[in-house]
Amino acid sequence: MCKILVIDDDVAICRTLEIHFDTLGHHVSTAHSAEASLSEAEIFQPDVIILDIRMGGLSGLDILPELKQKLPQVRVIMITAFHDMNSTIEAMQKGADDYIHKPIDLDELDQALDQALSHQQVDQDLIYLDTNLAKDGNLMAGRSQAVKEIFKAIGRISNSTATVLITGESGTGKDLVARSIHTTSPHQEGPFVPVNCAALVETLLESDMFGHEKGAFTGAIAKQQGKFSQANDGTIFLDEIGELSPAIQAKLLRVLQDKQYTPVGAKHSLTTNARVVAATNANLAESAQNADFRQDLYYRLQVFQIHIPPLRERLEDIPDLVNNLVAKINQEHNFVIDSITRSAMQHLQAYHWPGNVRELKNTLVKISAQCRTTTITADLIPQHMQTLVTPQPEQSVVQAISPVVGMLGKSLEEAEKANIAQVLSETNWRKGLACERLGISRPRLRRLIEKYDLQPQISIS
Repeated sequence: MCKILVIDDDVAICRTLEIHFDTLGHHVSTAHSAEASLSEAEIFQPDVIILDIRMGGLSGLDILPELKQKLPQVRVIMITAFHDMNSTIEAMQKGADDYIHKPIDLDELDQALDQALSHQQVDQDLIYLDTNLAKDGNLMAGRSQAVKEIFKAIGRISNSTATVLITGESGTGKDLVARSIHTTSPHQEGPFVPVNCAALVETLLESDMFGHEKGAFTGAIAKQQGKFSQANDGTIFLDEIGELSPAIQAKLLRVLQDKQYTPVGAKHSLTTNARVVAATNANLAESAQNADFRQDLYYRLQVFQIHIPPLRERLEDIPDLVNNLVAKINQEHNFVIDSITRSAMQHLQAYHWPGNVRELKNTLVKISAQCRTTTITADLIPQHMQTLVTPQPEQSVVQAISPVVGMLGKSLEEAEKANIAQVLSETNWRKGLACERLGISRPRLRRLIEKYDLQPQISIS
């Protein structure tokens, strides 16, 4: 049972809806003009408003913002005889929750009402967010012991210019740690230049990092400055460094040893004063032992090493992360979220977050876009996150993200091969989508395909 205000200049429609909702046990009030509805809404205090768009005098779209201002929690269902896109878009922009065309289908209207009421039936135990945090430009947050140790480590190396290696799963926030290292270091006045080592093929990556001379290769129509040159007196952040080819590894080793590099096609070396901060989601120590990564480069990189645990191991950080992320999302997307219900926060803290902080941010962006008020409520949390499941210990990145039924008794490699083959099959061998599903980079997927000799025509029984 709820209170419904019907606003329409068609008296017959008002009377029909009044009778219909009355038979369902709801309290109904009506208004036959936009002007009369404003005072009636304040007196009646409805839970849901059914609002006609086109009326004599002010339109429903004209008064919608004022209705939402007077009654922030009210749900508004727009009705209209006109099927134009612009009105629909404008209604949703101004805070409408649904949009139904005339002649009104009562079943459709009842469904829209049920949906509106489901939003009303949420707890009002609110956690208020500090929306000014985005001004700091720093999304690092948390209260877990692991995060405290990261803060301490950054403090200990703040006066140093030595190389730092940041390790952790994809999406844990390695770039944020790198930026924090930069902003607290002697290089903070210089630029922070990120390089994604897995984003480009070897030839282009070498040019991107070290620059090239005009005519050095096909398409090199002009001399180009590399990232090491751009980062001089600042910090260069080499993300996914485990994906570097042996040739680039050798060139990087020279930079770390001698502070020198040679642009592609150049005859003379250049000097850089850039501090190197690297990051990887791979086990570089193991790769170095297996000769997949240069041992001498590995030792040069991990002068200081900072490890970021996955989010599922520090769920107590989620309230602080939500606060900081929502503030940043508000700033980036012009949202006005300022609170979250305690039940919604509990759902977020119960989920195991295989995509880590990156998944949390993407989820909050989607939720904020759907939110019709300034509060994130539990019903906005994606359904799969509302099932409280205790995650099993992770055996491999691939296995954790895409488990295959019936793997008991198989070796880890067999399970990994089956997982990759299944995801490739399900995505029709679209490698970009497969990488997203598996949580790995394209070069790593390519190596795994070669390792297990997978072919597009493989079928999973």
